[in-house]
Amino acid sequence: MLVNLGLGHFEFCSRLRRTIAWLMWFAIAVCLSKPILNAQQSVVLVGAGSSVPAPLYAKWAEQYNRHNPNVQIRYVALGTSEGVAQISRGNGDFAAGEVPLQVLERTGGNLIAVPSVLIAIVPVYNLPDVQRELRFSGEVLADIFLGQVKNWNAPSIAKLNPHVSLPDLPIKVIQRPEGKGSNYIFSEFLSKSSSRFKSEIGTSPSPKWPVGVPAERSLDMAQKVKSEPGAIGYVEVQYALQQNIQYGSVLNGAGHFIKASDQSITAACTAAEAPNWNRFSASLINAPGADSYPITSFTWLYLRPGSADPARAAALSDFLSWAFTEGQRIADREGYSELPPPFLEKVKNKVSSLR
Repeated sequence: MLVNLGLGHFEFCSRLRRTIAWLMWFAIAVCLSKPILNAQQSVVLVGAGSSVPAPLYAKWAEQYNRHNPNVQIRYVALGTSEGVAQISRGNGDFAAGEVPLQVLERTGGNLIAVPSVLIAIVPVYNLPDVQRELRFSGEVLADIFLGQVKNWNAPSIAKLNPHVSLPDLPIKVIQRPEGKGSNYIFSEFLSKSSSRFKSEIGTSPSPKWPVGVPAERSLDMAQKVKSEPGAIGYVEVQYALQQNIQYGSVLNGAGHFIKASDQSITAACTAAEAPNWNRFSASLINAPGADSYPITSFTWLYLRPGSADPARAAALSDFLSWAFTEGQRIADREGYSELPPPFLEKVKNKVSSLR
């Protein structure tokens, strides 16, 4: 007999997965909180946070261990808010996510944030019979995620895509549950594009979505959209590329439809930071410039200066130095965007001042 378990069942399973992930992370943090003593005294650095950069941290861990076999990296994707909460409590060595730290200061902890790489959130969709790339505006995306636009051939979508034969197909919204960095980026863009979205939902890592079904991780989001004709969601661009999912171009503040690419993501950072490269902008959303992709963001490293353990402090310092040199080139190969060289130098100086 088939039983419709509904959204409540999903929320229970989602909470259960987060609890299990937290317990696993806690076990790692406890077991590895001190150096592993062997002939050369190894250290394992533990981090947690957003799933947006999780593939990058996995690759960094693999490559950095080859660079320095005496230091290993462990990263667990628990969500931005949970990662910040844990590092604030003194659990682990670093956290990662997409929410500017000042929004999360209520979690406490003597934290600082430094950008690690550039990312872009893209609207992904599944329309098998539509071969041409769709165009979206922030206002239309806001109406879709508010549940106001319900069908793919709606007039507002058709107006942006006059040369596309849109299907008479219901839109299936896929969103993210609470505490996610991609929620923050996407809801900030929608809030800046739609006064209605701003007043009803606002900018938050935990928006109260009025429609749709949740996807726990970024990879879950990509796979759900890929498997559901008529679906729409939002995910970091490298997930869309790796999963071979359709994603659209987005109207920027200069009136141009821009597709996320290394060039358009870097253009947004350059427009926000040049010529002084020292603002460390909390937001790159709707950055000025004709070529800027409008849903661009940093993904941040959250750090707690002043470790009482000299071995861990030295290990973290070495890892950060590597992440902002060789690690940037690896990020580019993994589908993320490197920090522009003038900005990267400012970031290195800031990280060096923490030692």
